[in-house]
Amino acid sequence: MTARVLVVDDLEPNVKLLEAKLRAEYFDVISALSGREAIEKAKTEQPDIILLDVMMPGLDGFETCRIIKSTPETAHIPVVMVTALEQQADRVAGLEAGADDFLTKPVEDIALFARVRSLTRLKMMTDELRLRYATGKGLGVVENIDIASILEKGDKPRLLIIDDQLEQAERLKGTLGDDFLVSLEGDPEVALSRVRTADFDLVIVNMALEAMDPLRLCSSIRSFEETRLTPVLVIVRQGDTRKLVRALDIGVNDYLTRPVEKNELMARVNTQIKRKRFVEHLRSSFQASLEMAVTDQLTGLYNRRYLASHLAAMFDRALWTGRPLSVMILDIDHFKAINDTYGHDVGDRVIQNIAERIRSSIRGIDLACRYGGEEFLIAMPDTEKDFARIVAERLRQEIATHKVTVNGGRDQLQVTVSIGIASTADGENEDTSQKLIKRADQALYGAKSGGRNRVILDAA
Repeated sequence: MTARVLVVDDLEPNVKLLEAKLRAEYFDVISALSGREAIEKAKTEQPDIILLDVMMPGLDGFETCRIIKSTPETAHIPVVMVTALEQQADRVAGLEAGADDFLTKPVEDIALFARVRSLTRLKMMTDELRLRYATGKGLGVVENIDIASILEKGDKPRLLIIDDQLEQAERLKGTLGDDFLVSLEGDPEVALSRVRTADFDLVIVNMALEAMDPLRLCSSIRSFEETRLTPVLVIVRQGDTRKLVRALDIGVNDYLTRPVEKNELMARVNTQIKRKRFVEHLRSSFQASLEMAVTDQLTGLYNRRYLASHLAAMFDRALWTGRPLSVMILDIDHFKAINDTYGHDVGDRVIQNIAERIRSSIRGIDLACRYGGEEFLIAMPDTEKDFARIVAERLRQEIATHKVTVNGGRDQLQVTVSIGIASTADGENEDTSQKLIKRADQALYGAKSGGRNRVILDAA
């Protein structure tokens, strides 16, 4: 996996050395010699990851990281601090400034490259969600993301510690304190089941597990659809680079080395939870925008855009299985007179009322959409046209016998509908979904011209 890496260091020889190592691994490298330059290049170049020195004149690495992470255009870019500072307080300060990792020089190249690849994979996934979110935002169907409000919402984060050394797990749980709902599990097989069935915000795995290969456990968590995006933090022994590199390649999100220091633990746990909630918000926003894109705003039924793709698939399935697909088109009688007499607000209420009755009259497998201004289309798979006529007749009678209350209850309108039905059973050899709609529309025309408030079958 390749990536664009921004290397930031005030000493040019350090930049050149790291650049040479990264290029040898086929990374694309850009560089900056100061914090200010790094901030500008992060905005303009949009790298996949930033390797940031701490000790720089003027704007140091901590402040540079804070600015990058607080700027909307660059907040999503992973930052790894690479520095000679080795105090635990410096590591925690870097993580609290927003850094995704803090590596102390001299850094083993293999560990550095594994971390770069790991964070790049994460960014690429987030970038896809951000792009979808931006599309929804551009369409005006999703709101701006307020990270602070996202983190404040919801219950306490739920954590699962997988460790077959119970005393050690209890100590870790005590270190986390009361800010989290922490569960312990010593049996890896049971842990896998719990992770799949419960919505944990973070899973912490002891890489010294004896009951199961911990790398296989992490790989299994990543392979299941339900847990693919669940953050995994592993705890490894100091100097166990081989296992750490394998864990990062498998898809582990973050790691801690023993002995575990409380402040670093809290910083890394909070970072992973924040990222998970951010990603979840992006996904839910995209889902909302998708629903808005295929749903009619007034009625809540599917719109014509959704019909265009979904009806074709239903039609192909009908041809493949030999089971009939019936389509009915429903039109509100004298709708223009309703709008002209009572106004468009009342007209909208009539449309909503009809949509509610359609929704309550069809099956879960049926497709109902608003086909036009006052027209609706209902596609009924595995349905003979005679049964479709029974459903249509029942729907017609229900609409005709229940008046629509408007103007705050002051008026009641008698509304009727005309319905035309067509079926694939009556189609020719070269039948298509559009021809099926055309036949239903012709049957609707027959219902209209025949006096309205009636159901007509396509005269095949």
